[in-house]
Amino acid sequence: MPSPSPLVSPATDAARDAAPVLAALTPSERGTLLRDLSDVLREHTSQLVTLAQEETHLDETRLRGEVLRTRVQLDMFAEIAEEGAYLDVMIDRADAEALPAPRPDVRRMLAPLGPVAVFTASNFPFAFSVLGGDTASAIAAGCPVVIKAHEGHPRLTDLTAALAAETLPTGTLSVVHGRDAGRALVTDPVVQAVGFTGSTAGGRALFDLAARRPDPIPFYGELGSLNPVVITPGALAARGADLAGEYIGSVTRSQGQLCTKPGLLFLPEGHGLDDILHQAIATAPRAPMLGPWIADAYSATLNDLAAHPVVRRIGAGPTGSNDTGQHAHHPSAALLTVTADALCNHPELLRECFGPASIVVTYNSTENLLATLRKVPGSLTATVHGQEDTDEELARHIWSTLRAGRLIWNDWPTGVAVTRAMHHGGPWPATTSPLHTSVGGTALARWLRPIAYQNMPEALLPHALQTSNPWGVPQRTAS
Repeated sequence: MPSPSPLVSPATDAARDAAPVLAALTPSERGTLLRDLSDVLREHTSQLVTLAQEETHLDETRLRGEVLRTRVQLDMFAEIAEEGAYLDVMIDRADAEALPAPRPDVRRMLAPLGPVAVFTASNFPFAFSVLGGDTASAIAAGCPVVIKAHEGHPRLTDLTAALAAETLPTGTLSVVHGRDAGRALVTDPVVQAVGFTGSTAGGRALFDLAARRPDPIPFYGELGSLNPVVITPGALAARGADLAGEYIGSVTRSQGQLCTKPGLLFLPEGHGLDDILHQAIATAPRAPMLGPWIADAYSATLNDLAAHPVVRRIGAGPTGSNDTGQHAHHPSAALLTVTADALCNHPELLRECFGPASIVVTYNSTENLLATLRKVPGSLTATVHGQEDTDEELARHIWSTLRAGRLIWNDWPTGVAVTRAMHHGGPWPATTSPLHTSVGGTALARWLRPIAYQNMPEALLPHALQTSNPWGVPQRTAS
């Protein structure tokens, strides 16, 4: 087992000491903690938003909306914790007559893993940060959290954590800074799982570290996603111009710095929307990106894609993406286009360009479309815009061909609703674990493991498994 690093050991030692305290809390006590954290955000919204604006360049309306979303997540996980159904309690009572052999008393539930690490995201300084969904679900599950702060908003991270610590048991929430600390956190023997939102390259490197530990641990990474959108011939004929405008709005929302941005739009050949798309992209407002590292990576990836011989540029903003001076990190939006056949022959074009750019792919038949969709890697979302009563069968074929965690009909993938049923995940490279989600009620499952108790006296059973059920949680019992 590797020795703990002094970069993180104060935080992980505190989390280790907090783990049994947090695990022993009743469902209602955990719910109270989460509601208190929601109140902390409400009480300090203006202070936090002002600091977030300075560090991320996101506008006040967007940030206030994100604070509200984060509070809703905390309140949702409070309700889930209080209900106790997430513990998935099952009780099989002893049965001497059971087949094929007498059955002992077996009781099973989900228990917290222990201390976990959460890497915050640059593009969501609240909802995927210190008190975001990863942290909220981990605390609801009974796990202390060590936060790896993102370099894009370090002061906001420290302030949020300091405010939260005032309401939490000692050691429940800690923060470390720096890439070296991040790597050390993944390999620290105290840490039992990792949540990550970020680049494919960075996530894969940390994923490999987690797997190479003497005791490998789960690494729940949300990485890159193309989020293909298909417009059927029927939808094109009925509302093509409207869909074109909505598409540009989705691509440029938050300067394209969303993991659910539609990176590929499949349109029938001869769609006739080039002028509309060009006008919409040319008038898309420019704004600063989260930081120079993202703006530089966006420009480099866009220029590389645009230089490919099979790619044609439909349009860009009023100035190019290689600006210098005051607009160096305010890159313009851009649209590229390629035929489905060319994309099939050049799969190197199938990579995320994080920022306000997307590729229009033209297809000439259903067979041509489906053959190309088979080349598209796993995504968080897959969308079809079609006509009811005529395109349902085609939509089923499209969704069975694509691999995605969320299937969307006549809507756009940007915007992830905070609901219990939401699944925000998908096959590689969208995530490292498509069975799990980072948004939605079942996000708790990442931080839990099942334990079965056999022939255990009542006094030795956890409260949730006791016949008297002092916690009042749902129990599925077989007599």
